[in-house]
Amino acid sequence: MRSIAGSRVLWCWLAPWLLLAATISPSLGESPDPDQGGWAEQEQYELYKLLVDTIDQVERNYVKDLDRRELFEAAIQGVLGKLDPYSAYIGPEELQRFRSSVEAEFGGIGIQIGLEGGRLKVLSPLVGTPAYRAGIIAGDRIVEIDGESTEGTTIDEAVKRLKGQPGTQVQLSVMSEGGTERRTLEVTRERIHVETVLGDHRDADDAWNFLLDEQNRIGYVRLTAFSRDTARRLQTVLQQLKTQNVRGLILDLRFNPGGLLSAAIEVADLFIAEGRIVSTTGRNSPERAWDAKKRATFPNVPMVVLVNRHSASASEIVAACLQDHGRALIVGARTWGKGSVQNVIELEDGASALKLTTAAYRRPSGKNIHRFDETDDSGEWGVIPDEGYELKLDGTELANLVQDRRERDIVRPRPAAGGDDGGDDAGDDAGDDGGDDGEEAEPQQQPGRTIPPRTVPDRQLDVALEYLSAKLARAD
Repeated sequence: MRSIAGSRVLWCWLAPWLLLAATISPSLGESPDPDQGGWAEQEQYELYKLLVDTIDQVERNYVKDLDRRELFEAAIQGVLGKLDPYSAYIGPEELQRFRSSVEAEFGGIGIQIGLEGGRLKVLSPLVGTPAYRAGIIAGDRIVEIDGESTEGTTIDEAVKRLKGQPGTQVQLSVMSEGGTERRTLEVTRERIHVETVLGDHRDADDAWNFLLDEQNRIGYVRLTAFSRDTARRLQTVLQQLKTQNVRGLILDLRFNPGGLLSAAIEVADLFIAEGRIVSTTGRNSPERAWDAKKRATFPNVPMVVLVNRHSASASEIVAACLQDHGRALIVGARTWGKGSVQNVIELEDGASALKLTTAAYRRPSGKNIHRFDETDDSGEWGVIPDEGYELKLDGTELANLVQDRRERDIVRPRPAAGGDDGGDDAGDDAGDDGGDDGEEAEPQQQPGRTIPPRTVPDRQLDVALEYLSAKLARAD
C-alpha cells in the first residue's frame, strides 16, 4: 500500500513543501492547466510524495531497523551526490571540526601528534602554546590523558580527548623519548591558532626565519592555508622582511589546499596596488568583483610564486592574480583547478550545514580557474607556470619534499648549553650545577639552533632562487 499516513514524522517534515504545492497546484481532481504552469507544479508535488513514500517504506518494512536520521541524511547526501565534489552536507558531529579547519582555531593545548608503534607521540608543539610553555617537546610520548591510558587509541580519539573548552585543564602523563620516567603535567587549554605563515627554518628562539638567502637578501614565506588570520600575519612578516632590506621574495603555495576567499583577497592585495583581484559569477547569484587598494602594498621587489598540483582554490586565486598583473613569476606545476565558490548554509538552526557550490572564480584576465568534469588538460583552467618555468616533480620527489618539510617544521629540543654532560633537561638554565667554589655560575647564552640541512633536493625552489639571484645581479 502506497501511503504516507503511516509516518507522521515524515509527513510533518515535508508538510510545508506539500502544503505549498497544494496551494499553488490545481486540486487533485482537476486537470492542470499547462498555460498556468500546472503540470510542473503537479510533478513537483508528486516527486515530493515519491520521496516521502520511499523513506516511509524503508523505515517500516526494511529487513533491519534503521535510524530515521540516518535515512534522511542519506537522502540529502544522495541529492548532493548528483552535484560537484565540493558540495556536501555537514552533520552535527562534523560541523565543529569543519569550523575549526576554516578558522584555523580550536580549544586545545597546541601539539601535533602521531602514532609510532601503537604509541601516541608528539611530533611537535606549536610555538607559544600551553604545550610549548609546559615543556612538551618533539619525541615525547603521551602515555595517559586524564589518568586513562593512551595505549591502543587512535589519532581522532586522542584529539577529542586533548581538545576542550578554553580555560579547562587536561592532565598528561608524558615520557621523554628513550626515557623511562614519567612526568605529570597539568595543562590549561587555550584557543589555539594554527600557524599558516611559515618560513624556511627556525631561529634559536623557535621563531620562523623568513630570510632564505642572506647574501642576496631573498625572503621565503610558505602559506599552508588561508585562514582568517593569514593576511594579518603575512603583513607582519613582510614588514619584518622590509626592515631586513629584502630584495627578492619567494611565496610558496605548494600543497596549500586553499581556505577563505576573503583571506585570498587580502593576501593578493598585499602585493598589488590597483586592479582586479578576482571576480565570481553564478547562475543564481549576482556577479561580484574585488579590486586592490593601495594601502599597505609590499614594495615591488622581484617575486616568485611556487605552485604544484596540490595548490588549490584560494592558492590559485592569489597565484592567478599575481601572474595576470605581471607581479610574480609562477614556477612549478599546473595547479589543481578548484575555482568554485561554496556558500555554507546553516540548517537545523545551526546544528548542521550545507556546503553548496553557487558560483565560479574568474581571474583578473576574465579566464576561468575551475576545472569542470568535461574539461581536459588542454582546456582553460587552473594556473599554469610561466613559459620555461613549468617543472614537475615525480611521486618520489613529492613524498621526500613533504617529509623534509615536516622535519623542518618541528620545534626541536634545545641542545645542552655549555656543559658536556648532556644531562640537563631541555629548557633548564645553564650552570645549575654550580662550580667547585660554590658560587652561582653566570648564565650562559642558549646555543643557536642548527638549521636542518635539506635531506632532498628541491628543484622548484632551486629554480626560483636562481631566477631571483640572476635578476638581482643584473639590477646591480
